Amino acid sequence: MTANIPRQFFLKVEESKCQGHNRCYLICPELFDVDEYGTAKVIITGSIPIHLMGKAELAVQNCPELAISITEGLDSND
Repeated sequence: MTANIPRQFFLKVEESKCQGHNRCYLICPELFDVDEYGTAKVIITGSIPIHLMGKAELAVQNCPELAISITEGLDSND
């Protein structure tokens, strides 16, 4: 019998790709912030809260530079 481990999803911003459009922050300030140069930063630690998953997916879809991704794993390093 396998353990019922809940799926966990994590956000990542590739800073080298981010051009500071800040759409992610406008869509979901609960998950993103921007630094003094306009580069997006993920502000949560750990997995994406289930109630914000839709907004996280919308942020990924609206990034013109494809700098944001959602990964599945046991922790944010998987």
